[in-house]
Amino acid sequence: MTRILAIDTALDAVSACVYDDSAVDNFVFETIVMQRGQAEALMPLLDRVVSDSGGFNALDRVGVTVGPGSFTGLRVGIAAARAIGIACRVPVVGVSTLAALAAPLILAGEPGLIVPAIDAKHGSVYFAVFGPDGRALVAPRVASVREAVRLLGTGPVRMAGSGAPMLAIEAWATRLAAEVVGETGAPDISYVARLGLLADPRGAPPKPLYLKPPDAKPQDQGHLPLMPA
Repeated sequence: MTRILAIDTALDAVSACVYDDSAVDNFVFETIVMQRGQAEALMPLLDRVVSDSGGFNALDRVGVTVGPGSFTGLRVGIAAARAIGIACRVPVVGVSTLAALAAPLILAGEPGLIVPAIDAKHGSVYFAVFGPDGRALVAPRVASVREAVRLLGTGPVRMAGSGAPMLAIEAWATRLAAEVVGETGAPDISYVARLGLLADPRGAPPKPLYLKPPDAKPQDQGHLPLMPA
């Protein structure tokens, strides 16, 4: 029996669940859809979820989404996961947000490529490509929508994530058979937990996966410009 606490704050939600791989009623979860305020919402949510499933002392592992996603959200979730791991003396593993979006499509066993895609703004997406057997064909990267579609061959393609609708529109324009069939928001937290159970702590550290620099940049190496006299 292994009991994992899974945490996701990478996108537009704060989610957590405790998943027990041996129980019939095997997980307790809570999700709050939100674009801001993850730092304030996460700890009370974690307390509720963990308290309803046996307490922190019953945990064997912690899993957390490491990106791609928002810079602030990733830092909040990863910091919490690391702190709980240290306090409970359990391993902490990182889970790709794209892999969590792709997981239910892979388990469905339908033919064709599987493409999780997250809106990276300014006409770009974070995306990866998986075969129907779950094998990674294109590693996570950021690209324009048009560049991403060029890597998808002749299809068929099944998509998930916030970037999936615009990726599908571009695919249809090139006569590529594509459909959006998965989540278009945050990943299902139960799949974050399942992937966290499968991950090797030595090869899946809880470190943020940043595929591009932040949109906001400090002015003049962090100094505010002088106002005219």
